[in-house]
Amino acid sequence: MADYEASPQQASGPVVWSGIIAATCGLLLVLQHMLWLAIPFLLAIILYYLLLPPMQRLLRMGMGQGAAALLVGSCFLVAMVLGALALNLWISAPSESWQDMLARYMAGGLDFVRGLLGSLEDKFPVLHDMHLSQVVNAQFAAYSEDFMQRHLTAIVVSVAGWLPALLLAPFLTFFFLRDGHLFKKFLARAVPNAFFERTLCLLHEVDQTAHRYFQGMLKLTVLDTAVLAFGLWSIGVSSPVLLGLIAAMLAWVPYVGSIVGCCMVVMVASTDAPGDPLVAYSAIGVFILVRLLDDFVFMPLTLGRSLHIHPLITVLMIFVGGSVAGVAGLMLVLPLLGVVMVVGETMGRLITNPRLRARHRNARSLREKQASADLVA
Repeated sequence: MADYEASPQQASGPVVWSGIIAATCGLLLVLQHMLWLAIPFLLAIILYYLLLPPMQRLLRMGMGQGAAALLVGSCFLVAMVLGALALNLWISAPSESWQDMLARYMAGGLDFVRGLLGSLEDKFPVLHDMHLSQVVNAQFAAYSEDFMQRHLTAIVVSVAGWLPALLLAPFLTFFFLRDGHLFKKFLARAVPNAFFERTLCLLHEVDQTAHRYFQGMLKLTVLDTAVLAFGLWSIGVSSPVLLGLIAAMLAWVPYVGSIVGCCMVVMVASTDAPGDPLVAYSAIGVFILVRLLDDFVFMPLTLGRSLHIHPLITVLMIFVGGSVAGVAGLMLVLPLLGVVMVVGETMGRLITNPRLRARHRNARSLREKQASADLVA
């Protein structure tokens, strides 16, 4: 029996890991062309693992699968609506419209950039000879004039175009909760009896891998929010918790989201203290420090450890995902790698197990003899 059961800690060889990385890159290329479905599917999976524990408690209490899914989903929607109403009542109505607020923060950010360029020209005469500040100011002026008319309209239209796809997320979540066990049974029925137990173990491992990943992602978001909020509060930036939460959620899209979050923080910091550029510089320093901690400490310790992936492989695959599939690859590379890793390592142990190969050959021989037993020579 010892030679039949492979150790769970058995290390995979280079051939298996080459196949895992190649399969992950191939899936990233496919999902890049199906982003309209991949993003709602990803959001639905996050909601599924968020709502699964209370639903399992209802199932243990004797409630049916469909009723439990409907009750949990309804309670979640009611909680979201009540939370939005409470937040609306708690936050006072702004004294200015969101367009004026956006224009004020953009003006504060532009003033900070102009001051930075002026300081650089004073220290480096070659930049003054190039008229860097004049060129950049002209570009900013041209961009600011048509931002509200053209660029902001394009952003709103793009977001509106994504709304129908995002509405698939709660719809998919409900059916994941209600019929997820049926899908697992459907996959298990397609497997021969000799591999039935191993298939159940494989499905369980894939489910646990996805659960650990999204649990790690939530932990990463909490860590980023706490550290960013503390850093912004310590330098005197307004609304540090809200800014930290938005920046942490934007960081779900690595690099691109981090750049957008940093620009947002700098605009708020420079607007809060227009005469003190040290506040904006300190905000940039806080953001860079948190991003470094995120990429090289928090992410390997939360997402990487949740998936049982070495931190070096975690960091390398983030770069690979970005180069293969862009922003979509940055978002999806780690969950795909975790699932493909479980499937690849399990298949590798099955294929390289000599006893399982012998049983497979023996089973094929018995089936051939049984099929030809009643044939006349």
